[in-house]
Amino acid sequence: MTTQGHPQRWLILGVICLAQLTVLLDNTVLNVAIPSLTKELGAATSDIQWMINAYSLVQSGLLLTAGSAADRYGRKKMLIAGLALFGIGSVVAGLADTTGQLIAARAGMGVGGALLLTTTLAVAMQISTPEEQPKAIGIWSAVNALGFATGPLVGGFMLEHFWWGAIFMINLPVAALGLVAVVALVPESKNRRGDRPDLLGALLSTLGMSSLVFAIISGPEHGWTSGRVLATAAVAVVVLALFAYWESRIPYPMLDMHFFRDRRFTGAVAGAVLITFGMGGSLFLLTQHLQFVLGYEALEAGLRTAPLALTVVVLNFSGLAAKWTTKLGHPVAILLGMILMSVGLVSIATLTEHGYPGTLLGLLLIGAGAAIASPAMAHAIMSAIPPEKAGVGAGVNGTLAEFGTGLGVAVLGAVLNSRFAALIPVAATSLPAALAGADSAQERDRITDAFAGGLETSQLVGAAAVLLGGVVAAALLRRAEREDSAVTASV
Repeated sequence: MTTQGHPQRWLILGVICLAQLTVLLDNTVLNVAIPSLTKELGAATSDIQWMINAYSLVQSGLLLTAGSAADRYGRKKMLIAGLALFGIGSVVAGLADTTGQLIAARAGMGVGGALLLTTTLAVAMQISTPEEQPKAIGIWSAVNALGFATGPLVGGFMLEHFWWGAIFMINLPVAALGLVAVVALVPESKNRRGDRPDLLGALLSTLGMSSLVFAIISGPEHGWTSGRVLATAAVAVVVLALFAYWESRIPYPMLDMHFFRDRRFTGAVAGAVLITFGMGGSLFLLTQHLQFVLGYEALEAGLRTAPLALTVVVLNFSGLAAKWTTKLGHPVAILLGMILMSVGLVSIATLTEHGYPGTLLGLLLIGAGAAIASPAMAHAIMSAIPPEKAGVGAGVNGTLAEFGTGLGVAVLGAVLNSRFAALIPVAATSLPAALAGADSAQERDRITDAFAGGLETSQLVGAAAVLLGGVVAAALLRRAEREDSAVTASV
């Protein structure tokens, strides 16, 4: 980062946002393919969850290492490597013919995605002036939300016209264009005295997170008190504790535990995890509701989720969200944004049964809330970390988002499965399988109603998580601001 900024910074920002968009689309593009995958590959609900979580959890485990490597070896190099790996993984995923192959390919794509997500935000910070950083992060966040929310739309369009593997093949021209643009435009930047990658930390974090989500996914099927679930949960707790201990002892940690002494950082961390937990899990459930319960085709379901992305794009690119944040201050803006998101999730949970208008209201509220809260939290995280560790800061931000999304899909999916099984004790492993075994139209209606009831419960859990994140983040950020003011006044 320089005080003058790069002369082509806005063009470069557009290039790195294109690379970022490719990765983010794949966080949600698979959601609308769930019915096709259950039919073509015989995938159960747990298989679907692992197809989504394999991608997210590999990223969350590697983002910190990727960010550290970008700081040390060069952010442009990592952008190029990430685009290449992501393109290769997309080909393998598109040609997969079993659930196991697709899960493995998604995990491979997560490696390339980790390299991309860390470098995009780091480069955005490096090329911008301090005054322009909030605006750059706002645009970056808008693209973030755009990819998150338009995945179902893109996936629906591709499924309407092509086979399910096309949702991955569409990444290839975008990745190729991104490669050319990065090579031609993006300047190299790195911290020559950067810390060496923390490989053991990466291994521990990936293993711990994967174990945690595996326990949550296995809970409904095997029982929360079963030996399999308890053993996996115990492994997760032990490994994550070891990860925290290791990071606090080594001189080159992926995640410097001293960052958590900054309440600005801690508040943003809490909000980031819970906002992505609620949004990621709820969008996973929403697409199933639109298709399985309301009967929309894949493209129709994707189109009906588009208002969320459009709201975020309009508010961020117009500058309205940034103006509101400046006027209200970061703590109040984050709280307001997450209240809006929580109310939106409640609207989807309770009003969707009356048709699409209730869902539309929820999507608009979620979009408005995300446009305000997400950029403010990303800026809080990045501003609490030294500029020379921009890659690590981006890795922290990305890890929280990916882990929150993966955990949200796992937890809310587990809540759905548990509620569905409680209402329909003889239900199969997925709604289509349960409907296929129904003997009458009345039985099918009863199964569909039970599934809708499970979706409602899960959405309300997501709403509570988002609201909690807003309260915690706002309280900690407010306290940090007061402490900073007291220190300034005493000088």
